[in-house]
Amino acid sequence: MGLLMVGGVAWWAVKHYTGNVDRISGVFPTQVPAAAQPAPSEGGQTFLLVGVDSRSELPTTGRDAKAPEWKYGAQRSDTMMLVHLPADHSGAYVVSLPRDAWVDIPGHGKAKLNAAFSWGGPPLLIDTVQRLTKVRVDHLAVIDWDGFKNLTDSLGGVDLVVDGASRHMNGTQALTYVRERHHLARGDFDRTHRQQYFLRTVLAKVMRPTTFTNPVKAGKVLDDLTAAVSVDDRLGDGDLRDLLWDNRNVRPGNMVFMNAPAKGTDMISGQSVVLLDAGAGADLWRSMRKDTVDDYLQSHDVDRLGATTS
Repeated sequence: MGLLMVGGVAWWAVKHYTGNVDRISGVFPTQVPAAAQPAPSEGGQTFLLVGVDSRSELPTTGRDAKAPEWKYGAQRSDTMMLVHLPADHSGAYVVSLPRDAWVDIPGHGKAKLNAAFSWGGPPLLIDTVQRLTKVRVDHLAVIDWDGFKNLTDSLGGVDLVVDGASRHMNGTQALTYVRERHHLARGDFDRTHRQQYFLRTVLAKVMRPTTFTNPVKAGKVLDDLTAAVSVDDRLGDGDLRDLLWDNRNVRPGNMVFMNAPAKGTDMISGQSVVLLDAGAGADLWRSMRKDTVDDYLQSHDVDRLGATTS
């Protein structure tokens, strides 16, 4: 994490901007049977990061939200990532869950994972992910890709490698890049890597000291960043500042991005779906619960984001 803890940013700015982050109430599931409640992890914290693909043209998250954060059938979560922050604050592990993963959704039977958010908002999505992985979700963070479009423009655009060539993209172009799906060789798997690559690139540019040499530009970047992100209301301002301070040395270079283990794709009921690998996934989720993801990476083949992606 460490988004705001970069060279040139004073602690007063951190206090100010963490207070600007919007909070979402009622995100955690209730009335879940005890047998379906995962135990707390043995170390670190795990966030569920949700990227919202809203059918409404109005912002749905952040300070500028004008539409409901969730309305039945109106919003889709096109990005779902479990982000594990280890207890030693040595890095971060980001695991993308394919939106088309064919999973059990409580009360609805089998369906694509992103349907859980459309049908029941954050509580149903968290319940579904927790039952799937048996990993306790400590906190929720929601981003609207339109907000990251504005952030990208505030940063002066980003440079992304596409088909072996570097391309400079503004916010609109970057949004098209991360939403591309049908013309990618591996479909959803490449799409999630594009999302990871874009997020890593944006974070790297936010955390450059040069971003904050101009106070006006710095203020615009931090305004757009905090306006694009919402978190659950269990994460108070003090908790968020502690989180940033504890992870102040984490940079994109020591963040590991990967896809959840999958067997491949299939057609079910006329839908193209992703089939997760329950056996390989069990090892990953166990390592997340035990705060031993680094050990897992040393002993397993992983669909991991490389230095660049197309």
